Amino acid sequence: MNEKLKQELLSMREKDVSTRKKLSDSGELTYDSYHLEMKKVHENNNLRMKAIVDEHGWPKESSVGVEGAEAAWLIVQHAVLDPEFQKKCVGLIKEAVGAGEANGWHLAYLQDRVLVQEGRPQIFGTQHVANNGRMEPLPIDDIAKANLKRLELGLWSLDEHTAHLQKDYDSTQRNKEMADGTFRS
Repeated sequence: MNEKLKQELLSMREKDVSTRKKLSDSGELTYDSYHLEMKKVHENNNLRMKAIVDEHGWPKESSVGVEGAEAAWLIVQHAVLDPEFQKKCVGLIKEAVGAGEANGWHLAYLQDRVLVQEGRPQIFGTQHVANNGRMEPLPIDDIAKANLKRLELGLWSLDEHTAHLQKDYDSTQRNKEMADGTFRS
């Protein structure tokens, strides 16, 4: 186990998660723009993650533990400024999943994100957009198959996932409205 690498990945994930929470709680995070502070965290994490992948390959569960592998996935999932790197990592994660070294849902989320960035329908329905205050999945190749594939990976149903994202969206919007004085209960 590469404990040093695991701790670095966990630290990178914590920086991402804590920055998002801080910005969300303060009302500064919105779904319609990329906050400069969040962007900077993603840029720094992405730069380091590329170096990690070049040096070590994909961080597998046997080398960084389940938590470290999940942290690596989150960092790449948020590397939205570098879709080519994300696409490369889809292949790496696919190999890791096949070898029992990564969780299948990591692949589902990243693969959907890459497909959406390419303007193609997603497979698992993990990617959503806010449309007039309602979270909606972006185009899905086959909704019935998406729900079956989600079930196989132990993911919530598409409806449950959408409801969860709606709660997060509503909370973020409420915090923003409270911060700018436009909140109406």
